[in-house]
Amino acid sequence: MTNETTILIVDDCLQDREIYSRYLHKDADRPYQILEAELAEIGLSLCQQNQCDLILLDVNLPDMNGLEFLIELKRQNLAPPPAIVLTGSNDREMAVQAMKNGAQDYLVKHHLQPDILQLAVRSTIKNFQLQTLLGRYKERQRLIATTALRIRQSLNLEKTLNTIVTEVRQLLQCDSVLLYQFTANKKIKIVAQSYQPSGNQKINLPIQKLQEKLEYDRERILGRDNILSRNPLEHFQDSGTLTVPILCRDRNQYNDLWGVLIAHHASEAKSWQEDEANILNQLSVQLAIAIEQAELLSKTEAALRKQQELNKFKSQIIATVSHEYRTPLTSILAAASTLKQYWPQLQESRRNLLFELIEEKSRHMGKLVNEMLEVNKFESRRARFKPEFFDPSIFFAKLIEQQQLIEQERYQISFKTTGKIEYFWGDRELLRQIFINLISNSIKYSPDGGRIEFHLIQKSSKLIFYIKDEGIGILKEDRKNLFQSFNRGSNVGTIPGTGLGLAIVKACVDLHGGSISLESELNQGTTIAIHLPTRQKIDDRNSAISGDRQNLFYDLSEKEDRFI
Repeated sequence: MTNETTILIVDDCLQDREIYSRYLHKDADRPYQILEAELAEIGLSLCQQNQCDLILLDVNLPDMNGLEFLIELKRQNLAPPPAIVLTGSNDREMAVQAMKNGAQDYLVKHHLQPDILQLAVRSTIKNFQLQTLLGRYKERQRLIATTALRIRQSLNLEKTLNTIVTEVRQLLQCDSVLLYQFTANKKIKIVAQSYQPSGNQKINLPIQKLQEKLEYDRERILGRDNILSRNPLEHFQDSGTLTVPILCRDRNQYNDLWGVLIAHHASEAKSWQEDEANILNQLSVQLAIAIEQAELLSKTEAALRKQQELNKFKSQIIATVSHEYRTPLTSILAAASTLKQYWPQLQESRRNLLFELIEEKSRHMGKLVNEMLEVNKFESRRARFKPEFFDPSIFFAKLIEQQQLIEQERYQISFKTTGKIEYFWGDRELLRQIFINLISNSIKYSPDGGRIEFHLIQKSSKLIFYIKDEGIGILKEDRKNLFQSFNRGSNVGTIPGTGLGLAIVKACVDLHGGSISLESELNQGTTIAIHLPTRQKIDDRNSAISGDRQNLFYDLSEKEDRFI
């Protein structure tokens, strides 16, 4: 059944209105609903209250002429219906003016016949619909072109997405447009939204239902060939809601569901047209381009930052080597030259002293090389976490005993434990590096000797140990960068060092999934505490890897599970 066409007749002559109505009702091919108004003011009111398809307008009305009526109609209505002006034989000039202000056609009353009126009404409505569709098509193509241009020019993804959803809402004349993204944990979050300014901000969208359906239909959306379904309305369409998927290409070059673009209208009577679904689908493609472009830019910037960090690291290595190697190398060359030239004249005690100097400076240079190699291994993520069960109290007691033998009487290193120390699941070599670097710093920065305390504490979920010294301390402003490579306190004076020890400590702690805390007072000493999570059992997955837990290891550059 053909829908009724609503015609508003605005004419102060009752007889003329009845004639026009009778002529229209004679059209057997199109049913009409006729609204009548004898005054312009009443006609404008009826236009506001009803969706009229066409207005038959007399150019001479008691309260205003037809030209004034059209101007006021445009002011009140953003999308006024088409109008046919009805004139007398002497009103042709006013009719022409009316057409310049929006009227589609004009008819002379005295020459009016049923077939002429019916043809004019049908033609005017059809032409107006075609003009509307053409205008809408041009506007949508403009939006797509503008969006594509904006995407290629803008580097601000958030701003681009919010601008696009606002323009889509205005174009589709709906209450809201929202852009949702699927997060890593399969939840949905809003990344851009646009609401009708005068509308209800709390629109009840079927988000839970949408999420369940998207997850259930994920494979169907992508299809066997990973190609988007031809009809976006097949995917999801609830009452007043039109949804299209946004597909981005993953690193395997296959389409993947990134999120959804939703157009919503509060009125259940809203019927989405195929061209509206198509425009939403085209814009979803542009959005996917914007997202892919932003992700590519982010990866490029990250790679650039990494390269800059690498260049900085290389420069620091060169500067450190040139500075730290020069002094010991000069001492070694001087001692070797003295031994070569004056060997017969030198007493044995003097010879031994020069040999000890060469050995000491060589060890220092070797330590510097090892530190730089270790830092480079951590920086390039080539370090491996090789955990095993062992008793930490016995492990640290042996390290402290070895260190005490080296330092002899100048430093007193005490060892305390608190709590029941149980077997610990960790990497012996990494823990040894943590201990050696911390104890070396405590000794180095306590030039006057003194007491160094090592305290091991076992808690329910943590193994904690700290080293406390009575050395020169660390300035407050130096602490924030202290665990970064090549950073040292500004109060170290002539005490040699590379600034790599604490960076190695931090990397070893990170591989255990632990944390570091530091307390210090100038000229009073420093306390550095290490907190490591305890692992008392190997889970089923780890047990399945190997029956021999001594051989278990994890390459942290490739696996996500770092026991954190």
